[in-house]
Amino acid sequence: MLPADMVGGVSAARAADLEASGEALSKFVNRVDAVLRDLEGSAGNPTKVSAQTVRLSSLTGGGEAVFPEAHDLYAQYKAVHEQLTTLSRTLHLQIEGIGIAVLGAYRGFGRLEEEQRRRFWAIQAEIRRIQGPAQRLNNAKTGAKL
Repeated sequence: MLPADMVGGVSAARAADLEASGEALSKFVNRVDAVLRDLEGSAGNPTKVSAQTVRLSSLTGGGEAVFPEAHDLYAQYKAVHEQLTTLSRTLHLQIEGIGIAVLGAYRGFGRLEEEQRRRFWAIQAEIRRIQGPAQRLNNAKTGAKL
């Protein structure tokens, strides 16, 4: 049997615990913004990650001699580098999106500026575009369906 203070499946006490204050949301937005600024200034910035590359000639000594292990190593390096670049970009977008979402939760999404709402949906579309091929590949390996 449900307690007397249960309304719509949630007790008044629990509902009060879930309610976020404007001050708490403002602090969280500021923390998300700080993380985003730190990421942009760090070596984890998507632009910096993508710029940190190794050339195949660095592994083969620049010669034309066939050295299959060097080619294999380079192929693995290149695949991992692409994944790290994608991860960095996705993380950057997700942090930015969380900042907008929290601001929307605080103010109400209808009260966000039109540009913020557009940016939020553009971020969502970009993340889906980035993760789409990887998710399809993962689903193909596991037999899962989208």
